Amino acid sequence: MNGNGTGEGTGALEGAVIAVAGAAGPAGRATLLRLAEAGATVVGCDANPERLAEAVDAARYAHGGATVTGETVDLLDLDATRDWAKRTEAEFGRIDGLVHLVGGWRGSKSFQETVLSDWDALEKLLIRTVQSTTLAFQEALERSDKGRYLLISAAGASKPTAGNAAYSAAKAAAEAWTLALGDAFRKAGGEDGPRTAAAILVVKALVNDAMRAERPHAKFAGFTDVTELAEAIAGVWDEPAPEVNGKRLWLTPQP
Repeated sequence: MNGNGTGEGTGALEGAVIAVAGAAGPAGRATLLRLAEAGATVVGCDANPERLAEAVDAARYAHGGATVTGETVDLLDLDATRDWAKRTEAEFGRIDGLVHLVGGWRGSKSFQETVLSDWDALEKLLIRTVQSTTLAFQEALERSDKGRYLLISAAGASKPTAGNAAYSAAKAAAEAWTLALGDAFRKAGGEDGPRTAAAILVVKALVNDAMRAERPHAKFAGFTDVTELAEAIAGVWDEPAPEVNGKRLWLTPQP
């Protein structure tokens, strides 16, 4: 993937309309900033309206004139998510991407200490939200000439550790669901190949400036900075759909 990193707009994103689910966290904030910088109209959603408003305001302030909006959407509700997609396409005329950044982590010290209530929570956060956004946005993305659905996942989905059984299994399920969407895009493209892509960006874990400030002596080895993730997200639009559709794009060494 070709990151731009120059501060100039990424051509493929100029005028694009990109939805960002889970936009209020550190990765969401970085992504809003990068997409706005690239000239995209950015439509964020999050369960936390106060943090979302701060993230939207920060992106608007950093890139004067950028169209960045936000609203609270219950992504566990498929009908509500479909309404969000319909409103977005009706208002802006198109949808060229959905970046799925909804996260959450729960784990234990050992496999035997796994608490199944952790699975109940992670199933909603990491799987159900993916199901809702893929089903809600598929048709709009297929109408775009550069549609992209991007899931942010973790290396643990491919190599789970004992204390991360619930988290890794949920991430693996979300990846499988996203790859199924990619197969739908492949079939829709026919002999010419997919016009729209579903891809997975894989990290070990994410780090941001606040985490470094809290733990100044920590090395965060192998972690991906949220600004690097945002750069990689923007770079997916530089690649032809057939080259990224149904692919895991590794931002950390593959296990």
